[in-house]
Amino acid sequence: MGTKERTTERKAFKDWFDRQAAHQLAAQIAGVWPRFNSNRFVKLATNNLKGLEFHGRVQQFANALQATLPKDIPRALDILTRSLPTELPDTEAVTDGWLQWPVGQFIADHGVPYFEESMRAMTELTTRFSSEFAIRPFLLERPKETYEYIYSITSHPNAHVRRWCSEGTRPRLPWGRRLPADPASSWPILEALKDDPEIYVRKSVANHSNDLSKEYPDLVVARCRAWQKGATPERTWIIRHALRSLIKAGHPEAMRLLGFGDGKGLRATLRIKPRAVNVGDAVTLNAAIRNTGKTVQRLVVDYLVHFARPSGKPSRKVFKWTVAEVEPGGVLRIEKRHPLRHTTIRTLYPGRHRIEVQVNGARLVAALFELSSDSYDK
Repeated sequence: MGTKERTTERKAFKDWFDRQAAHQLAAQIAGVWPRFNSNRFVKLATNNLKGLEFHGRVQQFANALQATLPKDIPRALDILTRSLPTELPDTEAVTDGWLQWPVGQFIADHGVPYFEESMRAMTELTTRFSSEFAIRPFLLERPKETYEYIYSITSHPNAHVRRWCSEGTRPRLPWGRRLPADPASSWPILEALKDDPEIYVRKSVANHSNDLSKEYPDLVVARCRAWQKGATPERTWIIRHALRSLIKAGHPEAMRLLGFGDGKGLRATLRIKPRAVNVGDAVTLNAAIRNTGKTVQRLVVDYLVHFARPSGKPSRKVFKWTVAEVEPGGVLRIEKRHPLRHTTIRTLYPGRHRIEVQVNGARLVAALFELSSDSYDK
């Protein structure tokens, strides 16, 4: 492994925005507006950086832009747009586009009253990095105009712009400000993009649809049923991924739409080894699912872990396992290793944990194991 690779691995995420980045962004802007006060920008952007996490640093850089660019916002937007680097050549391009994140934050903070100028700026920005976070205030404060603009560019020649149309309007965009789920506004956009030639765009259509399914499950199932007519393999992939949360939740209509039965005639056993385990280790799940019916059964198998919590009320998470077909009288034998480590989104606590096997939405069998705190600090 070379030095460059090692440096990249060791760099903390928040450290994308450091003094070097401030100088780079200042040089970028001064390149199109020589009056830009680079020294003041760098001083403001890097004040007490060590005390700030990632989003705090982005906001501080954006505040520094506001303090050093013209007070006339349309003029400031024009300068920022002209300062942007060259467009990404394709959807697989690797770029240091993180540097443009404060530009998007500036637009989000100050651009809402200047709709046309902001839309132009975000359309240009998303061909270099992304405007999916910057557009959220516009969707909340000026939804009709914003959805109409986004729909009008769904046939844009640039794939990054087309993806932005779906990704920027996702109700539950990771890291983004949550939006009210609005199927009536989303459907025209998703319809226009569902057969996009770029998988980069189609993935976003699937994720957006999956977001909508959290609040409008029946509407999403109905839309996917309509999409099945004359579906290409690519669109079929979108349908599967759009319904993934409903499949995990055992939604009957979603199950039927993807060809899974109601689970009648299935019998299951589950063994967990070891039955006592420390935090930092793993348990191995062995399940056997028997089809006692008279027809082939297409199965989607998940498992639910009920995690012990200090309150005494367990929390539950569904994990994917496998998809398979079982002949009449046949048995599906499967094994899964489940690690028990702390993560950024879940702290593990000692106590009794329960695992259930879910097949086609029906919970067939459960078993217990004990998690010990012996290795809690590993």
